Amino acid sequence: MLACANIAHAQQRYGDGLDDVLAHVPMAGTLVLKACGAHSKHDWPQLLLGAGASYILTAGVVQGLKLTVHECRPDGSNANSFPSGHTSMAFSGATVLHHEYGELSPWISVAGYGVATFVAVDRVAKKRHHWYDVAAGAAIGLVTTEVSYWLSERLFDSKGVTVAFTGNTVDMTIPL
Repeated sequence: MLACANIAHAQQRYGDGLDDVLAHVPMAGTLVLKACGAHSKHDWPQLLLGAGASYILTAGVVQGLKLTVHECRPDGSNANSFPSGHTSMAFSGATVLHHEYGELSPWISVAGYGVATFVAVDRVAKKRHHWYDVAAGAAIGLVTTEVSYWLSERLFDSKGVTVAFTGNTVDMTIPL
């Protein structure tokens, strides 16, 4: 196993390049389709809540694990290998895309998960991650997005969130 050296120039020389952009393409695709008027499963507020919560939750889990695990990258550049943040963001975005547009066309879901899979494979090929880093990243992206959508659907169900102002207090009811 390679010793982890803090080689700051390794990422500058090789960069992550296309992966930096592709990791966010599925989520961007969701927002572009919605902005262009394609019929999605949810309206703007619920879509933004589900998508935003999934990105925040995904990033939090990934960063928490990176700060805890300290797995050495295959290229030896640092100890932030586990889990793959690029892969988790790509799979989070692909899952949002699937939730919003998977019923419109299964090919939209295939495209989103295809891009996410390409990001995962490329991260391993570039020796930025081990296979288990990207597998964990994919699982984190999927699970955190499913949890976020489950919660957002509870907040926006037919009963909805009820907010009442009574005197000097605010009462809020969130159906679960």
